[in-house]
Amino acid sequence: MENTLWFMARSGAPRDMNDWLPHLSDTKFEEVVALAVALNLRTFLLLRPQSNGKVSLNLPNIGAKQVWDVATLELLDTSFLVSWSDWIGLLRIPEKDGPGSCAAPDKTCQGDVPAPTLEQLEKLKKMAGLPRDCAGNEGVALLAFLYLYLGICRKQRTLPSLDIVVWSELPPGAGLGSSAAYSVCLAAALLTACEEIANPLKDGASVGRWPEEDLKSINKWAFEGERVIHGNPSGVDNAVSTWGGALRYQQGKMSSLKGLPALQILLTNTKVPRSTKALVAGVRNKLSKFPEIVAPLLTSIDAISLECERVLGEMVAAPVPEQYLILEDGKLSPLAFSGERNRLPSKGPVAAVQAQLHPESEALWLEICHVISDHVTMAGELMDMNQHHLNALGVGHASLDRLCQITAALGLHSKLTGAGGGGCGITLLKPGLERASVEAAKQALTACGFDCWETSIGAPGVSVHSAASVEDRVGQALGL
Repeated sequence: MENTLWFMARSGAPRDMNDWLPHLSDTKFEEVVALAVALNLRTFLLLRPQSNGKVSLNLPNIGAKQVWDVATLELLDTSFLVSWSDWIGLLRIPEKDGPGSCAAPDKTCQGDVPAPTLEQLEKLKKMAGLPRDCAGNEGVALLAFLYLYLGICRKQRTLPSLDIVVWSELPPGAGLGSSAAYSVCLAAALLTACEEIANPLKDGASVGRWPEEDLKSINKWAFEGERVIHGNPSGVDNAVSTWGGALRYQQGKMSSLKGLPALQILLTNTKVPRSTKALVAGVRNKLSKFPEIVAPLLTSIDAISLECERVLGEMVAAPVPEQYLILEDGKLSPLAFSGERNRLPSKGPVAAVQAQLHPESEALWLEICHVISDHVTMAGELMDMNQHHLNALGVGHASLDRLCQITAALGLHSKLTGAGGGGCGITLLKPGLERASVEAAKQALTACGFDCWETSIGAPGVSVHSAASVEDRVGQALGL
């Protein structure tokens, strides 16, 4: 059993286009391209092996803590786990690498693996002694952990005694894939602790990332955790949290977008509750009632997604030095200057890059900002068009309209992310944008009662970290 391990996964959101598309089975919807990107707000997991015969899970975000006796768990009837956990090892893994190779949503990858039934989950909940009043986020989080712990660790001679703490930078239930990041962290930690996959952290290194085959295993198990939490998830969120970067989703299949620029955004939570199920039903109803109107809207949304994909590709492929970071081989790296003696700094957020430049690089900075700004402006225009289309489909909300109005008054572009109907929205920040404009937007949004974070998209996927590389604030949040 490994010593103390630190794991981190990004939330599998926001979706640049439309969260509800993967939930719709109609051919008209399946043909539409949706883009999903990793959000640089993280979920952390601390795993410490114990010798006290206990396994404990602490979730400070929701104030939940549960301790089980390992000996009691070993007596549980887990025969129903065999059908799906054995299937996990028998699934066909295509030769193609990346999320599209076995990301879980398409049936050619997932096979005939049955989802856990409500009866099975209730049985497990009762046998494991979970409190009867354990419901909502707390209930499904504890149940998902137990499901993965028993499924992954049952091959051990005895179940391991562990102490696990999970903390996220985002509140749960915000519609930003926090449950997927939770499931990915759990899968990575348990598989590594049980030596089903090797610990990729090398001596002296601050971070380690798993090879492709191990990421597939993490992703498949994380998908099982998502099924416990959501019942019938698309598999998009856990795939984005596992691999990071950005994914293209169409007709139940996913593929990676290579070299995505790590664009800066404001993420705003309107705190308006919404039901994805109800929103999906509403869109389906509109298509049934007005097929000649809604079908062209979907075709247009598809075109917007494809154009956004093209613009993002051009931002990386542009034959000029660019100040933003790109995701390459699982880590963020600055694009190099061609024939330029001075290089832009490789660390720090976009807001700090200009301050780190040498004076002689100022003219180059201005040229860079102009070129990138053109691409970001196009991306912003696409966001505006997409938002109007989503409103026409009935998945907008007055709170999201207010968000868009506030940011538009400052020359910024925003749209909903996730299912819509409230929830969250994203605002694109141009490189070189004055700090005062960013602060003005944040103040105006928080004045409306919204929560607002400044972050980036296109971040790397799940990783394991050395204790020395973990920030003090994270350690404190995890109770150290």
